[in-house]
Amino acid sequence: MNINYGLRLEQTQKLVMTPELRQAIKILQLSSLELTDYVNQMLTENPLIEINEEEIYPRQEKEQKKEAEIDWEDYLQETRDLSEPRQPQEVKTEFSFENFITRGTSLHEYLLSQLGYLRLNREESRIARYLIGNIDSSGYLAVTVEQASLDLKTTGEKIEKVLAVIQGFDPIGVGARSLSECLLIQLKQKGVSDPALYELVEKHLENIAAGKLSKVAQVLNLPITKVQEMADLIKTLNPRPGASFGGDDVRYIVPDVLVERIDNDYIILVNDNHIPHLTINKTYSAILKKSSEADDVTRGFVENKLNQALWLIRSIEQRRMTIYQVASALVSMQRQFFDHGIKHLKPLTLKQVAERINVHESTVSRATANKYIQTPHGIFEFKFFFNSGLNTDKGESASSESIRRLLQEIIREENPCKPYSDQKLADILNSRGIRIARRTVTKYREGMGIPNTGFRKRY
Repeated sequence: MNINYGLRLEQTQKLVMTPELRQAIKILQLSSLELTDYVNQMLTENPLIEINEEEIYPRQEKEQKKEAEIDWEDYLQETRDLSEPRQPQEVKTEFSFENFITRGTSLHEYLLSQLGYLRLNREESRIARYLIGNIDSSGYLAVTVEQASLDLKTTGEKIEKVLAVIQGFDPIGVGARSLSECLLIQLKQKGVSDPALYELVEKHLENIAAGKLSKVAQVLNLPITKVQEMADLIKTLNPRPGASFGGDDVRYIVPDVLVERIDNDYIILVNDNHIPHLTINKTYSAILKKSSEADDVTRGFVENKLNQALWLIRSIEQRRMTIYQVASALVSMQRQFFDHGIKHLKPLTLKQVAERINVHESTVSRATANKYIQTPHGIFEFKFFFNSGLNTDKGESASSESIRRLLQEIIREENPCKPYSDQKLADILNSRGIRIARRTVTKYREGMGIPNTGFRKRY
């Protein structure tokens, strides 16, 4: 075997991930709000970037100037007869940004606000604050009375007394130590006095949850219809009274694309109104023209920041065009959805859209990531339009989302005394031309949170 060294020329193509290319990819997958924060950050880091206010305010300045000009003829006409009573004018409520909240009220804050209206002595107030501090996010007391008495160095009777006061707070059922106690508190607040219902909550919740109504009816010696009525009443109660409260930041959905229908056509608008319009600072750009050869450091700094600024502006424009092309392809390929609704949604993949607009599949994935589109049927996430489907007898395809909606309608119209089994649901869909198996029906039904036949049956 002969091993020798040699030189050889080869011509290959490689994709080099430059910092500019990484920035363009990052900008493409940002939502409108995230892009606004990113642009504001770049404004503080790059002195050559500034907001182009001439594109934002010219219309406002013209309107303000027009309002400043007084039409004296109209003014004299309106004040010609001062004795004539003025007609009442329509008062419109101005929309204010004060209607937006940044954070919801937490459960602890809500309970402490109610505690402030009570007249408790110092020790009772100390016990109440301790108990409220040990209530978890679901509204249950996460400490035992024995542990609380040891921590507070007081008797269990005083803690039980204060706990009873807290359990009367809103939301109803807060401060309970178990699920049965939570439900019993709510029943008492509703004024229910049926002893059989209280016994059912205390001893037979597991059988009710498992759908064993006949077993509960046999133990309580009641008709099964009566047990079902009591189970329906229990289902109206809230097992997690504190779940509706949260101290997390409130997030508002701002659609990145607006699709509006005008006659028989759709207009696509990329929602970039709140993204600052950028331009190059003229003062720094003039330095490149006036600087001498001795200013190599200054010239190099300005050139570097200028290239960054130009690439940022170019990347934002490229992002807008890519999102517009993807949205246009979606409107064209999902025209039946935009015309008639979710039931007519077709299966679609990222690859199909990429081939339609002649880009890579990863580009479509980044352009649709964490973005929302406002349609005549509501606001949806972009990924909502990309789903799998099943074949029909006509050789067409039906999306999984449209099949779910069809399943909901079939179950809604079924006889509650004889609900359809999963096999029967599959047979009905097959009779309508949708080829689907029973296990697929089961998967879709469970994914929508629809119970099985035993739980849907009404006696």
